[in-house]
Amino acid sequence: MKIFDDKNAIVTGGASGIGRALCENLAKYGAMVTVADIDHEGAGRVAESIVSSGGKAEAVALDVTKKADVEKLVNETAQRYGSIDYMFNNAGIGIIGDERDKGFDGWQKIIDVNLMGVIYGALAAYSLMTEQGSGHIVNTASIAGFLPAPVEVAYGTTKHAVVGLSTSLRAEGAALGVKVSAICPGIMKTEFFDTSPVLNAKRDEFMSMFELLTMNDIDRAAKIILRGVARNRAMIVFPLNARIAWWLHRLHPSIMGLIGRYNMRRFRKIKKRAE
Repeated sequence: MKIFDDKNAIVTGGASGIGRALCENLAKYGAMVTVADIDHEGAGRVAESIVSSGGKAEAVALDVTKKADVEKLVNETAQRYGSIDYMFNNAGIGIIGDERDKGFDGWQKIIDVNLMGVIYGALAAYSLMTEQGSGHIVNTASIAGFLPAPVEVAYGTTKHAVVGLSTSLRAEGAALGVKVSAICPGIMKTEFFDTSPVLNAKRDEFMSMFELLTMNDIDRAAKIILRGVARNRAMIVFPLNARIAWWLHRLHPSIMGLIGRYNMRRFRKIKKRAE
């Protein structure tokens, strides 16, 4: 992981979950980390912990839905440290439930954070990195970016878009020295599921649907991601069950559609018990 030594990295959504683990591991590998999050206090705690452990980090308050703020962070960080070597567009939110119980306001919020926030960060970094002639943009998508995502339709829609953005920008930026990767984790036990609203169903029952498939070791997840980034992988898909699902979907898309329908039936049973 020496590739990260003495490099500068911005991580959005860095106060918790995968973002926090990425910040901590990047710092362990010698990077200067900008921990950016709308939760400034949480970002501050992550940065303080890194510094107290001998790493280099600073915390910045950032709402990724504000284009001007994202561009300002990228440009000011580059001016302060001389470059932006890594831009991790990681911030994301979700709303869990039957689509009939959701409104357009929820869609708009998810699009603003999960898609537009990634676009703002990716394009701001891309503009600067093409001038540098180097840099790596890493966008957090999900297995919901290539599989059907019943119960999380808006989330899945944005993650499909993030995969498309990443693979397309990767092809365009290669000759200019800019690398682009998409992170596609399976189901992770992070604060994401603790804070995402679950509509008309019990959260613990919903989570029990995927208990055997959930990856709990977030530190290990961050190491897998950074290993993939170091190797310039286009798609970083993990853990093993997610990779199997990815291959199944590529070989036989109808299989994952059937699994999605099965999971939707299970969720509606949970919803019915909650009524």
